[in-house]
Amino acid sequence: MQPEIKLVSQLSKAKAIVYIIHTDDKTSKTNFPEYATFVASFSKEEKEIDFIKKEDGSWVFFVKANKDAEKNRMKGHSIRKQLPKEITSVCISDESNVGLQIAEGLALSNYQFLVHLTGKNRKEYALATIELVGKTEKETIQQLNNTIKAVYWARELVNEPHSHLTATQLAQAIDTTCSPAGVNVTILEKKQIEALKMGGLIAVNLGSEEPPTFTIMEYKPKNAKNKKPIVLVGKGVVYDTGGLSLKPTAHSMDLMKSDMGGAACMAGTIYGLALNKAQVHVIGLIPSTDNRPGKNAYAPGDIINMYNGLTVEVLNTDAEGRMILADALSYGDKYAPEFVIDAATLTGAAVRAIGTKASIVMGNADEKLITKLMKSGTEVHERLVHLPFWDEYGEEMKSDIADLKNIGGPYAGMISAGKFLENFTKSPYIHLDIAGPAFLESEDGYRGKGGTGTGIRALINFLSNY
Repeated sequence: MQPEIKLVSQLSKAKAIVYIIHTDDKTSKTNFPEYATFVASFSKEEKEIDFIKKEDGSWVFFVKANKDAEKNRMKGHSIRKQLPKEITSVCISDESNVGLQIAEGLALSNYQFLVHLTGKNRKEYALATIELVGKTEKETIQQLNNTIKAVYWARELVNEPHSHLTATQLAQAIDTTCSPAGVNVTILEKKQIEALKMGGLIAVNLGSEEPPTFTIMEYKPKNAKNKKPIVLVGKGVVYDTGGLSLKPTAHSMDLMKSDMGGAACMAGTIYGLALNKAQVHVIGLIPSTDNRPGKNAYAPGDIINMYNGLTVEVLNTDAEGRMILADALSYGDKYAPEFVIDAATLTGAAVRAIGTKASIVMGNADEKLITKLMKSGTEVHERLVHLPFWDEYGEEMKSDIADLKNIGGPYAGMISAGKFLENFTKSPYIHLDIAGPAFLESEDGYRGKGGTGTGIRALINFLSNY
């Protein structure tokens, strides 16, 4: 359940109250007189958060304010971990932004993937409301609620196994969720994809029993700030075996339901922008299929004719994400976009380079634009590491018998993959490799375990302020 953050004028009778202690506030003792002794002791301790459990079953939390927004969000996560699952409301008392940051961490921490749990195994949090006593504007709170709603939805998509989320079901989920929010959704099916000669998407789908889809999303408010649209492309591989280049190592296929994390990121971003009525014109392109070794699966050595006319020598069928993204990027040129951003769980090289704490960004777009995106990532703690995009990295993607090959050498594979994709768009280009933080095998604060919805909060921040 997503708890709703609400602005209230005074402390309520919620079963959990959160008091923010500002270390430079000399009046802290008098703000809550019945806890004056406790607060005085707590203020001197090194602990950042503490609580009192009262005899009536209610809870009182004391949290030291921090200038670092992320540390405050993590305190919201700590509160969720301490609270009994039966608590239905929390009231946070604070006159600064700290209360909102704690509320954000608490709300994001309340996410649970319970769809396939039954009976006693379904231990659902009852938290429905987070009340905030402070001076935050209602519009700011509502936009945060909407952004969290988009993150929750993206997490649901990423966590669903392929048995419940085929390419067709992903497209339908986007339509069902986003259309009521004001997003125009068009779903291209297999015959239309074949008619368009999207060779990359068709090739990856050859081994599958399920048809591919190509979903086009458009959110266009009347007073959009940008004259030309911004195109967002998301990799929608709903399950990846590696194809005939079958993933060889133990455990490597177990998490591959998450290989559509880029699609969830971009669909969630557009959904959040629409809910917030952001004044920005965006178009989303979601190519989707699973990657299987069956039927007439494409094979190493094959040469594929891509949507934009280039030919690609396939040397590894497990480098399939770039094949479907390439067609989508080329299709995006028809909109003459201001710039294009793609997001994909694209390479293991990205994870090996920087782990799960950040995503990788690179591209040929204006450096100022990439810097602004990175700033948004830092603000919401979806950090981006900027890698070089030198032409030399693209040299190793050249083939002797085709225009390109789909894998490069053993080093810097995340960059050579980005350079491969650059060949398929004429627009200013930004590439996000989110392979590290998109799906987590162990809990990481309010990002949780499993699908994280990473990238959505950063992109909403960036595009809303564009």
